[in-house]
Amino acid sequence: MEQELTKAALARILGISRSSLYYHARLPEKDRELRDLIVAALEEHPAYGHRRIALHLKVNKKRILRVMHLYGIEPKVRRKPSKYGRKRSVSGVPNRTAHITPIAPSAIWVGDFTELPWGGRKLYLATVVDRYTREVLAWQLGFHHTTALILAVLEEAVRKREVPSIFHSDQGSEYTAHAVLEWLVSRKILPSHSPKASPWRNGHQESFFNTFKLEFGKASRHKTIDALTEAIGRYIHYYNTRRIHSSLKMPPRTFYEKHCEKWQKS
Repeated sequence: MEQELTKAALARILGISRSSLYYHARLPEKDRELRDLIVAALEEHPAYGHRRIALHLKVNKKRILRVMHLYGIEPKVRRKPSKYGRKRSVSGVPNRTAHITPIAPSAIWVGDFTELPWGGRKLYLATVVDRYTREVLAWQLGFHHTTALILAVLEEAVRKREVPSIFHSDQGSEYTAHAVLEWLVSRKILPSHSPKASPWRNGHQESFFNTFKLEFGKASRHKTIDALTEAIGRYIHYYNTRRIHSSLKMPPRTFYEKHCEKWQKS
């Protein structure tokens, strides 16, 4: 029976250091452990890419990407290119946000609505987002995209936060309506509109709706309006409080709270 070589002797024969014999044995084990953590992260956050997973796990993003490639791990839901086609009117209201970067909450709010096919008809989800914190401040679900829907979501937003300096939207007729402009001006909020046929100028709202549709899935899987409304509420709470925003490196509500703490200490 041949005598088993010691690791030191084997290393001398191969011309490598003894520690190298351990490296390849340990690395797969560490990779498997990280793989399991990545899979668990995707169970909770199915649309996270490698950058958000790295932030979530506090691991270098290059290592996350390497292990995802190694084990063929991909997000459970994948982003699709957004499509634009909504008609615009000409309001005459300028884009007051074009060259402004907010440095505090409630400097600029942005608003929009999106269609949700449900039960053979369309529902409309209207939201208001704080452009600085990226938090969804208010949302309303309606069967029609009306001025009343827009006013309802604005009323909800001002009940929760200090009124903004500027409210920005596209030039949809719901936002250019006299009732909405009058509501804004009466509260000393400056209206701001994206140029005609330029929805990307309201990119923060478009970005939220793209994310929402990607991660929330089909509204039609919820059998009743109550079930759908509850599910939307749960998702928006998750988006605000648990989901890492890539530009903030943390959830929007956490970013808002950190800003408030910093302001109080200054």
